[in-house]
Amino acid sequence: MKKAYIVALISGMFSCLQAQASEPAYPARPIRMIIGFPPGGTADILARAVASELTDAWGQPVVIDNRPGAGSSIGSDLAARAAPDGYTLLVVTSSHVVNAIVTKQRYHPVDSFTPITPLVSTAMALLSNPSVPVQSVRELVSLANAKPGSLNFGSSGSGSTTNLAGELFNNMAGIRLVHVPYKGGAASMNAVISGETQLLFISLPSAIPQIKAGRVRGLAVTTARRSAFAPEIPTIAESVPGYEAPQWYAMLAPAGMPAELTNKLNAQIVRILRMPKVVDFIAKLGADPESSPPQEFRAYLRAEVTKWTKVARQAGMVQK
Repeated sequence: MKKAYIVALISGMFSCLQAQASEPAYPARPIRMIIGFPPGGTADILARAVASELTDAWGQPVVIDNRPGAGSSIGSDLAARAAPDGYTLLVVTSSHVVNAIVTKQRYHPVDSFTPITPLVSTAMALLSNPSVPVQSVRELVSLANAKPGSLNFGSSGSGSTTNLAGELFNNMAGIRLVHVPYKGGAASMNAVISGETQLLFISLPSAIPQIKAGRVRGLAVTTARRSAFAPEIPTIAESVPGYEAPQWYAMLAPAGMPAELTNKLNAQIVRILRMPKVVDFIAKLGADPESSPPQEFRAYLRAEVTKWTKVARQAGMVQK
């Protein structure tokens, strides 16, 4: 009986080893990289750069699958329902967290995914129309306190990251700027240039040409540190300590992906982000490369959910 047990055990181990040996090394076929935005935007450009390097490294094509709509949630929902086998990846922005807070989604921004790594981060800018009599955030806060409710700020839409950046500023500065939503960043920029709105939160790279042309005034950036893209512009945090609202881009996969595969993807993407040509490419986008181990990134995402849920709730934007 004992001998039969040992024979069966050895046979089982041998079969297991044979099965493992017969499994092709990852990746053995093309990988789909979903992006919840149309071609040509920063998320798309960044994803294509990473996909190209992954293709070269692994000898398997990484195919871009643009699924724009609903603030990128269409792409996120599609990825959340895919198999966690490493053959479906998802590039998201900080709107991934915000969308799941302010609108009802079938997925959870953290639990429905396997976080792989951040990719890059960039600043938003706080702009003013030149007619607004302020030259700094401190002067803006003083004016807002002196004339409560008389100043407005534009954003790329209700519930957008630019909307919440403004609401966070309201909360932390103790003021009340009135939000005016627009359908996209271009429309909101036109509004502040024309004077239809007095202030605007928008991505820094989009703002730089208009600042240089003198059409708007760059009051501050939303990151904790000044941006290398425009070091002359101070941070909001220099006047409102603790304020921070970067825009970030990251790589996710469906929930349940094995740790070994997650770590392999993390290591490969981090290697790509550190390549000098990729660092230079990211700098031209007005961004900084970012990376972290998967578990550390998961913790960051949970902190983002907590932070922005509080801001959205205070602004009355949380879906019940």
